[in-house]
Amino acid sequence: MRTQVAIVGAGPSGLLLGQLLHRAGIDNVIVERQGADYVLGRIRAGILEQVTVNLMDEAGVGARLHREGVVHHAIDLAFDGRRHPIDVHGLTGGKVVTAYGQTELTHDLMDARRDENLPTVYEAQDVAVSGFDGTRPQVQYRKDGQLHTIDCDFIAGCDGFHGVCRASVPRDAIREYEKVYPFGWLGLLADVPPVSPHAIVYANSERGFALCSMRSLVRSRYYVQVPLADKVEDWGDDRFWDELRRRIDPELAERVVTGPSIEKSIAPLRSFVAEPLRFGRLFLAGDAGHIVPPTGAKGLNLAASDVKYLSTALIEHYRERSDTGIDHYSDRALRRIWKAERFSWWLTSLLHRFPEQSVFDQRIQEAELDYVVHSRAASTALAENYVGLPL
Repeated sequence: MRTQVAIVGAGPSGLLLGQLLHRAGIDNVIVERQGADYVLGRIRAGILEQVTVNLMDEAGVGARLHREGVVHHAIDLAFDGRRHPIDVHGLTGGKVVTAYGQTELTHDLMDARRDENLPTVYEAQDVAVSGFDGTRPQVQYRKDGQLHTIDCDFIAGCDGFHGVCRASVPRDAIREYEKVYPFGWLGLLADVPPVSPHAIVYANSERGFALCSMRSLVRSRYYVQVPLADKVEDWGDDRFWDELRRRIDPELAERVVTGPSIEKSIAPLRSFVAEPLRFGRLFLAGDAGHIVPPTGAKGLNLAASDVKYLSTALIEHYRERSDTGIDHYSDRALRRIWKAERFSWWLTSLLHRFPEQSVFDQRIQEAELDYVVHSRAASTALAENYVGLPL
């Protein structure tokens, strides 16, 4: 098989890249080691920056997002038994975020690719990439017992943190930075109305962090900070709802509507960045190149901005015969990545209780929270980062 761009990974970044390239007249094939149902079954992020919403529109798949997504104009910081609203919309000159589940976004992109009859290989085994350091890159995979080879001009590695693309880069050609946090998030998804339909609540309590978020007006996503040693089986639904109420202010706790969980999982928190993101004719995008803690909802949005930079560079290559965008892809993407990493690190440090946290550390955290909610400058900095920094 021959194509212009071979995309490894059919998550949001790979699907979005494929759709943008297709609309620009650039042939592409997507290879995914999992099945389509498995990809759709991943319960992940659900808060979209305006950059991501704009990209969905550019890809021609934004109609349902605008119809069903819920716009958020504010966030609440809860601590010391009270909630403090941060007017994100007002502080950023009218910018907002939109609640729309990653599963739904992925569904929209999958449907568009199927409707266009674009080539996507699911359940590809033994995926391998090669030749990207020369002029004849290839992607190989095994399907139904047969070995297949895709010859291409470029390879886009959108295959996640554990994917084959970054692992195929020579160790001396890449540098990796990582920070692992000593706790995780226990998340619960339930078909109940959100406790706050137009604001996400981030809570710092003496019992640990909590987050009240949503996927729609009838589906909510809640999180509580837990030790890494905890198991999902240890947390029945009743225990989760009780713990959540203890970590938010009493007025909000009274408004929590409980229900049976659809999904529960514990996600460890880590920060990770690989540099660079380009290796000859191989590019890394999304989780293949970086991971952020879920605090601040930057993971999916960073993947989308990577795709914007990369799709623009590839379109420029084919339309204008210019490699300026390709040559600068890694630097441009990493500038935004590191700023998002900084914001996620700061917000994580601000809102969580750490195992070795001293009384002094706690008072510093309290002072920082107090400053953020009472200083317009500090609130503006939070709001600007939350809605997404400009491309």
